Amino acid sequence: MNSIADVINKALRLLNETYSDYPQSASNNAKRALKYKEENGSSCGTNVGWTRANQLANRKPLSRSTIARMASFKRHQQHKDVPYDEGCGGIMWDAWGGTSGVNWAIKKLKQIDNK
Repeated sequence: MNSIADVINKALRLLNETYSDYPQSASNNAKRALKYKEENGSSCGTNVGWTRANQLANRKPLSRSTIARMASFKRHQQHKDVPYDEGCGGIMWDAWGGTSGVNWAIKKLKQIDNK
């Protein structure tokens, strides 16, 4: 049986760990969205979404909570094929890492939580 101290130590370790083993394709998706926004402008997304795109594009380490937010972005998958110039679905899907990034996040979150 784990002591309270063991549980607290595990929780603190998980809070402080970061991960950068996401696929290069997730970074490339984010770069593509950022490039489009820079060249064409875009009113799509939130500051959080564009922060995520910058983190992924620059291969920054991600916390468990960030990975959980990426995993929850799966709910927007039905809009992923909207062309960038016709709406926000495609560009924001890519900003969050696209299919490869979201799928990695779902798998990684399970891996982290099962440690």
